[in-house]
Amino acid sequence: MSASGSIYIIDDEEAIRDALVWLLASRDLSANAFASAEEFLEHIRTHPVPLPACLVLDVRMEAMSGLELFDNLRNTGIAPDMRVIFLTGHGNVPMAVESLKKGAFDFFEKPFNNNRLVDRIVEALAESRARMEARVAKDQVRDRLASLTTREREVMDLIVAGKLNKIIADDLGISMRTVEVHRANIFAKMGARSAVELVQMLKA
Repeated sequence: MSASGSIYIIDDEEAIRDALVWLLASRDLSANAFASAEEFLEHIRTHPVPLPACLVLDVRMEAMSGLELFDNLRNTGIAPDMRVIFLTGHGNVPMAVESLKKGAFDFFEKPFNNNRLVDRIVEALAESRARMEARVAKDQVRDRLASLTTREREVMDLIVAGKLNKIIADDLGISMRTVEVHRANIFAKMGARSAVELVQMLKA
């Protein structure tokens, strides 16, 4: 599992920030640490988040809380593929659980198991990469669909429905040869080698 990616730590306790940076360094992982949510937001205004990315975020901080920052990132669509792991005190567990329902990757109650936390950060980076790649692939499919002509879209819909060339020709009132030309163009534009691959691509 690849551990490459951007790791951000936001906690208003300097001792915890330093300990986490050192812990990650011991596993050959580098991290950027911030003392507040506001400091982190100011940073990413001028330094867009490189993906894949994982944010390790304290729930309760002065001024903007971790949960408020999480909601801010979700609502503004900043780094949608970044995964978030919350650090929480015992009294904040219900809030952390609520964050999971909103899409957080995990939460750890302080004091936490160091190795387990690093393992989950690595897993969060892997999931962030997978989400990023899936989004890019979906964008590519959308762009390829936009390149099809109206007639090619009609033919493609019938191909995806499992209809043979002869049936497609009859349904659209065109020749078999024209269907074959459209079919070849569709596969070329979509980057598909077969009808099965085309179906899978459109379902992704």
